[in-house]
Amino acid sequence: MSDTHAIQGPMTKFDRATFLKLLAGVLLLCGVASRSSGATPIPALTIPDGFGVNIHFTGQPRDLDLIRDGGFRFIRMDLSWSGVERQKGVYDFEKAGYDALTAGCTERGIRIIYILDYSNRLYEQEHSVRTEAGRKAFAAFAQAAAQRYKGKGILWEIWNEPNIQQFWSPQPGIDEYCMLVEQTAPRIRQADPSGVVVAPATSGIPFDWLEACFKKGLLTWIDVLSVHPYRPQPPETVIKDYARLRALVEQYAPQGKQVPIISGEWGYSNINWDKARLSDEQQARYLVRMFLINLYQKVPVSIWYDWKNDGADPNEREHNFGTVGRDLKPEPAYIAVKTLSSTLAGYAIEKQLDPTGEKDVVFLLTKGNSRALAMWTTDADHEVTVPFEATEGTLVDMLGQSRPISWQGNQLKLTVSGSPQYLLVN
Repeated sequence: MSDTHAIQGPMTKFDRATFLKLLAGVLLLCGVASRSSGATPIPALTIPDGFGVNIHFTGQPRDLDLIRDGGFRFIRMDLSWSGVERQKGVYDFEKAGYDALTAGCTERGIRIIYILDYSNRLYEQEHSVRTEAGRKAFAAFAQAAAQRYKGKGILWEIWNEPNIQQFWSPQPGIDEYCMLVEQTAPRIRQADPSGVVVAPATSGIPFDWLEACFKKGLLTWIDVLSVHPYRPQPPETVIKDYARLRALVEQYAPQGKQVPIISGEWGYSNINWDKARLSDEQQARYLVRMFLINLYQKVPVSIWYDWKNDGADPNEREHNFGTVGRDLKPEPAYIAVKTLSSTLAGYAIEKQLDPTGEKDVVFLLTKGNSRALAMWTTDADHEVTVPFEATEGTLVDMLGQSRPISWQGNQLKLTVSGSPQYLLVN
């Protein structure tokens, strides 16, 4: 997979006054989930507050310590209806391991996205919820989960990828899914005033499917919109899709209501979607660039898929998304996100600077009076010149190697590649 892809979509530049106005808007956006019920706000656009990973375990294995130490502040995990309700009306969260997982995350300062899914043969015969009895039972299950874990600021996501047959059979049904959300959302809010209702967790960004849901009223029932922007192309190509999605949200959202967009699941396997092979280093590059591009696009939560390799077959895509191996040995992706999270902790992207190459990305980040740059290119390696009013700093590469640098004449010159690097300004 080549890095030689131009960034698509506008890279807006603005002055300080405009930035302050935008910041005020972002703070408003991040407080949307507060509502009158006191829901816990989604994170501000600060590294690494919104970084997270998908997991496939319950309980409190050593993974949780590694997740925290890597700089991840969220986990996203299925809360399985059929695993919890094995007898009608009886919910066993403890035996299913969710009590321990919730406690373990809370102790480590990790927030949770629980995906309320999938079907339950006690009520439904298909891998979906298509009957009124099933909807009532699912809403009751969701309410029981929210009641049990209330007060922890959990993001309650209603289903996973209902727009594809794999997760909603026999065929994805917009009416069916929207009726499920309409019944479930108020039950969650009633049970957990600190919670945030999230949907629809689509596979990709299916604009027609989403617009059809918006017409049904989806944006009136939820607090946060989640999509899974998977693609074989580099992360920068998502910019134009976010612009189009935001336009749709603005068109259909109730007047005065802000609906933040989160990247609820997105990753790159070593076997890409176009079947090209990605090296471990390329995967690490894409992870960092995905997180930073999402922040630049005002996406406050970004969940990387996956935490750990799901198998050992080097030729199976699903086995090769992880930031760590099956033995929990860190992959370059883990080292890269840990470097990003620790090096730029507390920084937020202020604007994009104007380098010499049109395929180059240079972000100015600030933390109080401190400044930093994050830089890479979607082109071949080359030297860039960045107009920057400073004379020295520390350059940190994607995997944590650092060295001091200095320059003259407010013209920073250095070599950029597809691997992001960070300049901490003295």
